[in-house]
Amino acid sequence: MSSREYAHRSFDADIEVLRSTVTTMAGLVERQLVRAIEAIRRQDPQLVAAVLLDEQRVNQLQVDSDLRCNRTIARRQPIAIDLREIIAVIHIVNDLERIGDEAKKIALRSRDFAAAPSPIGIDGIERMASRVRRMFDAAIDAFVRHDASVAAQLEAIDGEVDDLRDRLVGELMQAMAQQPASVTSGVAAVFVVQSIERVGDHAKNIAEHVALLVEGVDLRQAPLDSGRETGEEG
Repeated sequence: MSSREYAHRSFDADIEVLRSTVTTMAGLVERQLVRAIEAIRRQDPQLVAAVLLDEQRVNQLQVDSDLRCNRTIARRQPIAIDLREIIAVIHIVNDLERIGDEAKKIALRSRDFAAAPSPIGIDGIERMASRVRRMFDAAIDAFVRHDASVAAQLEAIDGEVDDLRDRLVGELMQAMAQQPASVTSGVAAVFVVQSIERVGDHAKNIAEHVALLVEGVDLRQAPLDSGRETGEEG
């Protein structure tokens, strides 16, 4: 095996480890989110503890991934799509860690529902969380398949999630005005809704990082279809 072939295989191995880290983190933070929402319904301190334990693992994976990305860039000096993939991993891992943070916030807020349930119930919160989880799953699948088209789909769904957040927060504010005793759990529910909405934002970000990886188009700075229409290639 020539030195060039060895270097190429070593780089491919580094990339596979980074990809595996992303999918491992994704599984952990999705589990955090599921358990955090369930902790609100059941007021189960063991679920809260499980979310916090996963948070430690997620944080360590982020640190490990950042170090590996930096070492890979320094040693391999990748260019074009290879470099974009490493940069995408750095950004995606950061978004995954922030999703874990939001799940932790939700889990800790579940303690505020012990004395009184949410004044509007949690069915709406669970529906919103379910929709955001679908966004998250689609974003991770886009990363695995290098599918740039998912970003545009999640952009539209994110607007729906924002509308749902506004509606739920409005209902909670009205309910708290009518039921002063529910203020503690009502405020907690508002924070939970906001955290769920932020998870959707991070899922959208992940899909946008995939689009940048695949097409070299930063959707945060250009119209969704500008690169495709002009035939520009990164």
